[in-house]
Amino acid sequence: MQPFKVIIVEDVKLELKGTEEIFRSEIPEAEIIGTAQNDSQLWTLLRQAVPDLVLLDLGLGGSTTIGVEICRQLRAKYSGIKVLIFTGEILNERLWVEALQAGADGIILKTGELLTRNDVRLVMDGRRLVFNEPILEKIVERFRKSVAAETRRNDAIIDYDIDEYDERFLRHLALGYTKEMIASLRQMPFGVKSLEKRQADLISRLFSEKERSGVNATRLVVRALQLHILDLEHLEADND
Repeated sequence: MQPFKVIIVEDVKLELKGTEEIFRSEIPEAEIIGTAQNDSQLWTLLRQAVPDLVLLDLGLGGSTTIGVEICRQLRAKYSGIKVLIFTGEILNERLWVEALQAGADGIILKTGELLTRNDVRLVMDGRRLVFNEPILEKIVERFRKSVAAETRRNDAIIDYDIDEYDERFLRHLALGYTKEMIASLRQMPFGVKSLEKRQADLISRLFSEKERSGVNATRLVVRALQLHILDLEHLEADND
């Protein structure tokens, strides 16, 4: 790894000392050219010298939004600076996403293995989306659940012979559309009578003969959700 300059943004003095020690002992190529406890100190430092890397804590002065805004402004004003988040916000997944959207090159949580030489090397080599183990575990778990849900949905669509119009019809029923509203959608080339027949056909496919009596649109939608034909987290109306 080539020598590089870094500014550390951290408002807890004890944690700052620990971070500085990590660089001194594990990453001797890094030259710490300044430390800042808040955004105003950081901008003052940047007017004096521009580093290759800013190691940025998200929670500054009791606020979790300042770090994200700093990241966003760094991206706008200093596009060449690498920004690596080093945060104690170990449960705030929404904040992680906001930091990535603001342009962070990676996020290292202050838990588990903490900041390693390899994390920093990857960022300095131009790698995006550098995470340490706690975040990677969550990403893998979310991926596993997402794949499992998609597999269940695909299996249900095949098992119950659901075509694109069945899915669109059920999805809009779940969103509170009436049959008249659904018939008016550009992607649905059916009148209300045809949709009524489609609903009856879906009831016959999704319910046993003993269960079909009295099934209305609401029960049909609930059944589609139970069978994973519809995904509650991805119910969106078609753009018309």
